[in-house]
Amino acid sequence: MSGSELVARVRDALDVDAEEFASRVDREVEALKAEIAEGTFDNPQAIVGLEYEFYAVDDETNALSRVPRRLLEYIGFEKELGLHNAEMQTSPQPLSQYGLRAQKAEVQARLDAAEHVATAEGLYLVSDAMWTQPPIGETATSYLADSIEEEGVRLATNMSDAVRYHAMANTDFRAEMTLDAPHVELEAETVMPESLITSIQPHYQVAQASDMPTYFRYALRVAGPLLALGVNSPFFPPDLYTEDPEVVLGEGYDENRVVVFESVLNPDDTEKVTFPKDFESVDEAVDRIAADETVVPELQDDAGRFDDRFAHFRHKHGTYWRWVRPVFDGPTRTDANARIEFRPLAAQPTVEDSIAFLAVFAGLMESLPRLDHPVYQLDWDDANENFYAAMRDGLDAELTWITADGEETTDTDVLYAELFEYARDGLEARGLSSEEATQYIRPLRERADRRVTPASWKRAQVRRRYGRGEPFAEAIWGMQAEYIANQRETLIEGSFVDWL
Repeated sequence: MSGSELVARVRDALDVDAEEFASRVDREVEALKAEIAEGTFDNPQAIVGLEYEFYAVDDETNALSRVPRRLLEYIGFEKELGLHNAEMQTSPQPLSQYGLRAQKAEVQARLDAAEHVATAEGLYLVSDAMWTQPPIGETATSYLADSIEEEGVRLATNMSDAVRYHAMANTDFRAEMTLDAPHVELEAETVMPESLITSIQPHYQVAQASDMPTYFRYALRVAGPLLALGVNSPFFPPDLYTEDPEVVLGEGYDENRVVVFESVLNPDDTEKVTFPKDFESVDEAVDRIAADETVVPELQDDAGRFDDRFAHFRHKHGTYWRWVRPVFDGPTRTDANARIEFRPLAAQPTVEDSIAFLAVFAGLMESLPRLDHPVYQLDWDDANENFYAAMRDGLDAELTWITADGEETTDTDVLYAELFEYARDGLEARGLSSEEATQYIRPLRERADRRVTPASWKRAQVRRRYGRGEPFAEAIWGMQAEYIANQRETLIEGSFVDWL
């Protein structure tokens, strides 16, 4: 759309009556709770799904590139925050040998087709947690901070035309959306710095909505250990750094994606992006979402979906930015579901690695509650500390776990041996053979066994290059080129351990 059209739509969004929006949410909450109590959101079996984000680079130089909007529509991907972003969502499938095969095959088929089209346009879609090389002729600072003011409305130059994202920069939510990470600084007037990062998001639908608190509590207890396996963003674009390379290499975090999301989107007095608290009932989960600050309220029209009865409540999910979150929706009464969206994981080096996380998370959600695993009793403060320790140090983090025997341990070998055993048990309980379950788990088990993650691989690459005399920026870009070169050979068929 044109700039004037976008400005007009942003103005319309900003003119919404916030009190009327809140009133509608309140009415919908009571109707939603009644439907949950009646069993509308129950399912006969667990269902899984996946959101998968990518960014585009120039096929020859590996520099970040904007994706033509017509290309996204042609390849069946959705636009995300930045003009360089693209996202796919898989069709929900039963958690079974056939459902997981379908998840993997759908991602492979759509991504393979997309890469062929992108190549013809001189682009390559990268599965990675954070880009480091800005577009040719630009700096990361200018690309992320560039904006204009048109008719009193602030618009990010390199952001997609999604009205909500632009409107956020024009509310009282936050005057400046500043990136504040260790040894990095970037001030911007829009949400655009968040487009540095990309993720995968496994979804798990619980069979009985009333059991959501139990599943959610377990999801929080495995969040730290799974994050530690998946860390993939130890480096920012070099021009954002404020410290010497030795400091960055010695003190940088393994998963800066977490820091970016939290620093850019958390107002000083509100933690919207955060590790969430446990809840004791489904009603409490619903109330928590309803009470969360609404950044850009929008009065919704009834488009004929079943969950349009709760459309304003659903709209609040758009800015309910918890690292693990409950979701209640469904286009029809039959499809209505209560699910957990697991959001800590960065985009991974290959499809197989991404599906491994989906399978392991789903397997754990099947087995831990069914077998009443004692890690349920792990104190929330410990689960919270596990999460941020994993963010900082990956597999080198000291993580607290409670074993099946009820013993507390920080032994990483014990933790992951048990984690994978319970994931295997959960997958086998859903009909997978022992061999199939082991195959899905293998990419992550090998990371744990070898004590290597994509982040540690990247750090070793940069240390080696910098140590032999390459300028720090060139060392980071050289690492990125190696990452992309390896990915070209393994993205569709292969795994990260093939790089080792």
